[in-house]
Amino acid sequence: MTKIPFDTNRVLSFQSQTLRIIHSPPSLRSMAALSPEDPGSGTSDGPAEALSGNYPTPLSPPYPPLSKKVELHRAMSAAARSGQYVLSAADIVFEDQYLVVANKPSGVYCEAILSSLSSSLGSAIVKPEFHLANRLDRDTSGLMVITKSHKAAGRLVKAFTDHKVKKTYVALCIGYAPDWNKIRIISGHGRSKFGAWRVYSTEEIGRTLPGGSMVKNMVTSFEVLFINGKGKFREPIDHEVNDVESVVVQKEAERSIDDGKKRDQILIRAYPQSGRTHQIRLHCQYLGIPIRGDVKYGGFHEWKGITYDTHALHAESLSFEHPITGMPVRIQAPLPLWASEICGDMPQKS
Repeated sequence: MTKIPFDTNRVLSFQSQTLRIIHSPPSLRSMAALSPEDPGSGTSDGPAEALSGNYPTPLSPPYPPLSKKVELHRAMSAAARSGQYVLSAADIVFEDQYLVVANKPSGVYCEAILSSLSSSLGSAIVKPEFHLANRLDRDTSGLMVITKSHKAAGRLVKAFTDHKVKKTYVALCIGYAPDWNKIRIISGHGRSKFGAWRVYSTEEIGRTLPGGSMVKNMVTSFEVLFINGKGKFREPIDHEVNDVESVVVQKEAERSIDDGKKRDQILIRAYPQSGRTHQIRLHCQYLGIPIRGDVKYGGFHEWKGITYDTHALHAESLSFEHPITGMPVRIQAPLPLWASEICGDMPQKS
């Protein structure tokens, strides 16, 4: 492990074939340290650790007070929208006799897609056995796969679980523009005392958390597409990125002081290599570029005079082996309006 001496321009310790330094906001470490949710960090593992209450300490902050009110409002709005949602032909990105891939809008629950698809069959004598092969957060838009049989469901769900499905996301972030073009961040992931998903040090992986679960590994690669409207849209790559620097999150990582005055608008693409809950949102927060509208993880609720009811995260593409035919399948969704406005003349979905 390479340790980088602390400097006001150097913010993390990490190991990599290519050594680079990234900027990160000042508040995360202090807020996490002051959090009452996770006492102590200790060194013991397993049942004895749980009995002693000596749990790992998260490195990302707890949910801000505003998030509770915002989340309640968004949940109520999404429930109303989901109850009225009707899947249109334009929302179907791919379909064969075994699968349907839909482009879910933001602010709609996954179950609404399944319910609408089933309702569209009306009084058909033989109805497919629809199953959700993957899920998206309520406010995340993009690709959802619905299988039409138990056989297809079992195989594809296993492929998602085993991380054999390659996924890309695009997100609009607000923060200090990174000085990297591509990066991979490796950390721990788990639920703290009151159920909040948090980032943990890689040194905590395998340790027991308050609810009885353990800290698991979480790995995401990122590439910058645009900063303040300047950049170039690139198609997502079909393979895992191996030629990028890696940031390994450690307990002793230092963070630089940022006056908070400079706010850049950054369009990024994320390649999650693990499938943890809120993974991309947590890693964006930790890197100091929270997703716009993602109040739960430090994102701006209001930006340039506009209040946002959802966060700007979109499940862009999926690549997998067809669960029945075995043929390679690659599907890409149209960009949402907020992304296509930045990218220019790209296919878009309002």
